[in-house]
Amino acid sequence: MGQAMAARLIAGGHELVVYNRSRDKAAELEKGGAKVAGSVAEACRGRDAVISMLADDPALAAVAKEIVAALAKGAIHVAMGTHGVHVLREVDTWHGAAAQRFVASPVLGRPEVAAAGQLGILAAGPADAIEKLAPLYQAMGRRTFQAGVKPEGAAAVKLANNMLVGCAIEAMAEAFSLVRKYGVEAQALYDVMTDGMFAAPVYKVYGNLIAKGLYDQAGFTTALGLKDAGLVAAAAQSVNVPLPSLNIYRDSLLSATAHGDSQRDWAVMARVQARAAGLEG
Repeated sequence: MGQAMAARLIAGGHELVVYNRSRDKAAELEKGGAKVAGSVAEACRGRDAVISMLADDPALAAVAKEIVAALAKGAIHVAMGTHGVHVLREVDTWHGAAAQRFVASPVLGRPEVAAAGQLGILAAGPADAIEKLAPLYQAMGRRTFQAGVKPEGAAAVKLANNMLVGCAIEAMAEAFSLVRKYGVEAQALYDVMTDGMFAAPVYKVYGNLIAKGLYDQAGFTTALGLKDAGLVAAAAQSVNVPLPSLNIYRDSLLSATAHGDSQRDWAVMARVQARAAGLEG
C-alpha cells in the first residue's frame, strides 16, 4: 500500500523523501524521482509533513518516537496505517508535547485501488492540519472523509468498516457453502449476488476470490485481518460495546491461521466454512 501511495504522490508533483528499513524496497520509488533517506530522522528533516504507513501498533509507537525527536515544531505527522485507538491517543500526546500536529488517516481500499489513486481516506485531527494535507489526499485518493478532531476517531471508523467487510466475507462463505452442498457451481451464486442487491465492490471483489478460489491473490492477508479483528475487539471493550458478529469471523480467521493460511487473502475464511460443511478435507 505504501509503495502505491508514494508513487501517486510523485505522480502528483510532490517532492518526496522516503525511508524503508529495507532500502531495496525503495528502489522503484527512487527511480521514479523520490529521494531515499538513510534514517527516519533524515526523512523528517525540513519536512512540513511526514507520512507513516506501518503494519502494526508496536511499529508505529517505535517510529513515532523517532519522528517526534526529529520533526520541527508545527510540522505534521500523518499515520495512514490501520492502528488501534490506544496507540493513536499515545502518539497524539507525544506530538502535542513537542508542539507538533498529529493526524490519523487510515485508508480504505486494496493495493490495486491505491495504485489507481482511488483510495478512500479518513482524516481525524486538527482542522488546520487536515486542510494543509488536502493536496496530498487528493493525489492519493478519490475522497477524504472527516472523522473528527481526535485521531482515534479515524481508527474507530476504519476498524468498524473493516469489521463490516469481515462480516460480509463470513456471510458469503456460508452462502457459497450452502449452494455448493446442493451441487451448484459457486459462480452461479456469484452472478446472482452481484447482479442484484449485492452489486457492491466488497461482494464483487471477495465474492470472485471465493467463487474461483483465488486465495493466493492476497490483497489483504488473513494475518492482517486477524490483527485488525484484535484492534476492533480492544476498541469495543474499552467503551463497552458488544460485537457478537466480530467473534464469529474472528474465529474463522483463527481457524484459517491454524490451517496454514495466514498469508493468503482473508477471503480464505470461505475455505474454513467449506471444511465445516464437509466440502473440503
